[in-house]
Amino acid sequence: MSDKELRTKSDKQSIEQFIHQVQKLPKGGGVKGRLIFALDATASREATWDEACHLQSELFLATKDLGGLAIQLCYYRGFREFKATGFVTETGQLLSLMNGVSCLGGRTQISRVLAHAVSETRTQPVKAVVFIGDCCEEPVDELCHTAGELGMLRTPVFMFHEGDDAHARAVFQQVSKLSGGAYAPFDRNSPQVLKDLMAAVAVYASGGAKALEDFSNHSSPEVKRLTKQLR
Repeated sequence: MSDKELRTKSDKQSIEQFIHQVQKLPKGGGVKGRLIFALDATASREATWDEACHLQSELFLATKDLGGLAIQLCYYRGFREFKATGFVTETGQLLSLMNGVSCLGGRTQISRVLAHAVSETRTQPVKAVVFIGDCCEEPVDELCHTAGELGMLRTPVFMFHEGDDAHARAVFQQVSKLSGGAYAPFDRNSPQVLKDLMAAVAVYASGGAKALEDFSNHSSPEVKRLTKQLR
């Protein structure tokens, strides 16, 4: 067995061990953490949309014993089309919503995602925002301003960057830092990395910084790097 196979097996066992441990934690009064799951649904992401549909279940599975999550799906595509669903608490509900979306060509609308997150958390706190995208075609200053506002509201944004666009990387890093969140790159050849990272953010949204720190102590190097950015 190769070193890579051994490491993958070890990481999986560590994550399963952590989930077993949090089953013994108090349920937190039955209050579910609210998380916004935002996706770029423009044409460039069509190839990996199905993968995101499969991975969304990790958000629920990782937190069901920490009190659970209520997740809202947001996406943009086409000509200024932006959609936000209601909050759902079951993986089947979220998967059904995602399966009803097809990718359409258009410019990025990350500013609308962040502004929507501000509006939602002013109504009722949102514990975290997950964003998955591959590029940025918007004024950076506007994004940074809204990201800073989310930071003041204590709603961190976790920017998951697909691909290697240097400009997007720089912008995503600034947005995550100003909001108090974290940045992590991934590619379509590393679905396990994104799976682990999404599980880690879900744990944070449901159980807080301490739960995430415990999770990262027994998880992959990518999760450890994500957690370190929050300190």
